[in-house]
Amino acid sequence: MSLRLGDTAPNFKAVTSKGEIDFYEFLGDSWGVLFSHPADFTPVCTTELGRTAQLQGEFDKRNVKVLAVSVDPVDKHLGWIGDINETQNTTVEFPLIADDNRIVSGLYDMIHPNASATATVRSVFVIGPDKKIKLTLTYPASTGRNFLEILRVIDSMQLTAKHSVATPADWNQGEDVIISTAIKTEDALKKFPKGVKEIKPYLRYTAQPESN
Repeated sequence: MSLRLGDTAPNFKAVTSKGEIDFYEFLGDSWGVLFSHPADFTPVCTTELGRTAQLQGEFDKRNVKVLAVSVDPVDKHLGWIGDINETQNTTVEFPLIADDNRIVSGLYDMIHPNASATATVRSVFVIGPDKKIKLTLTYPASTGRNFLEILRVIDSMQLTAKHSVATPADWNQGEDVIISTAIKTEDALKKFPKGVKEIKPYLRYTAQPESN
């Protein structure tokens, strides 16, 4: 059964390129990004894992732990990581799950028979510290994932989890945000000291609140 936003992310134990893990213990109180790959030694995924490794510091700043999954075994993962580090000029530090028994793939509905009966599709799950699924994305095999977009969405979710705001289309860190319609304008003026810009009664902007 497909996982939906707000569902509890299934826990699992798995063998990875960094040893055995319990998923919940691995995440602790961090956010998590779990993303799948059809197979090792595939070109698009090589660039994706390399890009994720290059952005490791950005994920760390946001208290996000990254975990990749492929149906290949650990020995192939280790060989592939060597290729990724060489070709993408980086160092992969996050674990790659060896899901050769398809347990994780099954829990997260990563195998779509119309795409492949045996390989995982290229899914992304963002999981909050409460272990709830906050975002799901599934990409076609020919299109590399945009990890700056994933970071942007995490920025939005972390911000809006703390404040009564939402983020508009194409929002980026530091830009104005939208005030929740649940807040009356007179209350918004007190809550947001940086000011309220009313376009319509239901569309009001304010400067981005402080993250902390």
